[in-house]
Amino acid sequence: MCREVWSASSSRPLVRVPTSSAKGIMPANSPRPRATGSTRVLARGSWHETQRITAALRTETVGGALLLLAALAALVWANTPWRESYAALRDLHVGPSALHLDLSVGHWAADGLLAIFFFVAGIELKHEFTRGDLSDLRKATVPVAAACAGVVLPALIFLGVGMIGGGDGDVLRGWAIPTATDIAFALAVLAVIGTHLPSALRSFLLTLAVVDDLIAITIIAVAYTESLQALALLGALVPLAAFAVATRRGWTSPWLLIPLALLTWGLVHASGVHATVAGVLLGLVTPVDVGHRLEHVVRPVSAGVAVPLFAFFAAGVTVVGGGFGQAVTDPAAQGVVAGLVLGKFVGILGATWLLARFTRAELDSDLAWADIAGLSLLAGIGFTVSLLVGELAYGAGSDRDDHVKMAVLLGSLLAAVLASVVLRSRNRHYARVAEREAEDLDLDGVPDVYEHEGVHTPGEDTTDGTCRLDEGRRTRP
Repeated sequence: MCREVWSASSSRPLVRVPTSSAKGIMPANSPRPRATGSTRVLARGSWHETQRITAALRTETVGGALLLLAALAALVWANTPWRESYAALRDLHVGPSALHLDLSVGHWAADGLLAIFFFVAGIELKHEFTRGDLSDLRKATVPVAAACAGVVLPALIFLGVGMIGGGDGDVLRGWAIPTATDIAFALAVLAVIGTHLPSALRSFLLTLAVVDDLIAITIIAVAYTESLQALALLGALVPLAAFAVATRRGWTSPWLLIPLALLTWGLVHASGVHATVAGVLLGLVTPVDVGHRLEHVVRPVSAGVAVPLFAFFAAGVTVVGGGFGQAVTDPAAQGVVAGLVLGKFVGILGATWLLARFTRAELDSDLAWADIAGLSLLAGIGFTVSLLVGELAYGAGSDRDDHVKMAVLLGSLLAAVLASVVLRSRNRHYARVAEREAEDLDLDGVPDVYEHEGVHTPGEDTTDGTCRLDEGRRTRP
């Protein structure tokens, strides 16, 4: 048996509580239902989606810690008397030359291991566009606009700084370096400063990163493909199609999928398009339900092995001996720092504010503009994709590539420090929000705030079998 609490302004129940509750009403300290008459920016999502995002971000947080350790280890090694051994390891060539895969270890990390990272990104993109926030135009407008502004403005700032600094065409090739956000690095920073973002902000950060990844892989495929072998690219469609058919039929044996994925990767690599594009394509052709199962297996490998190893071989730049002084005077490095710290902040915060201003939408009552400002600064942490684009723009191991690597590290550090100052000032508020988001007074396995706001996932069963919410209709087992 369940007793229902009804809204005075609506014909549907706001929450169902067991009859064992005192008089069947909500306790006085429960969150109040919100008015539904106005549009809210960054409103809390469904409980089901929140659980999915929390699980994904938990893995990325651990991966972010490993990423930081790997980058730090590379920096230390590259600035010791044994720095030559680091360079020798990074530049060691392995692989079958007959297949044109006699690549350096650093190249394998960038082209091979990051393909795993982009496969997970492809799965995430597929989910977001079919079942996530990006499938709903109203919910997608703000994060998509913010992500696009957070790409365009850093690129424009980079180009402006490069031209003002007298940079030539070679300098301007790196315009896309400050456009990416590294969510694993950002989450690691949040873990270090002990900040637990509300679920709406976590969802916004993840959606920003997903759109960022889509734009980044498009830029890599279009802007940094110097020569195209059409036959090899067309040939890649065959194993890609076979991979799509296999996953649609539920054939998920690694003995089938891994060879098809490797063949797709090899042909994309041979085509001249950056091989990481193969990872995104494989993720996009995977059905969402199968993608969720594969993601549980592949995401820990991506976050815990692939990305940290790439960071280890990409972040080892020599700062001692004048390297830092040369980087400071390089207009490419200056543009990267300005783009990451200023461009991301102004782009994301400005786009979100403008959308709210001109659509007359209200920021969710659990959030303040200081939260959006902090998140916008946090998005200035660009690492994995920024380092990759730097290598593509200037050539791995070149002096300018080393300069922009230092700039990416410095810009990301500045963004992290500024974001920490802003977000830590809101920690008490976040703790209160987190307490409300975990409160389950009716003991049905779904925190009450998700039921009170009418965002309980339709048809989602409760754990105690008493009752469930199904798009506002009363149902009983």
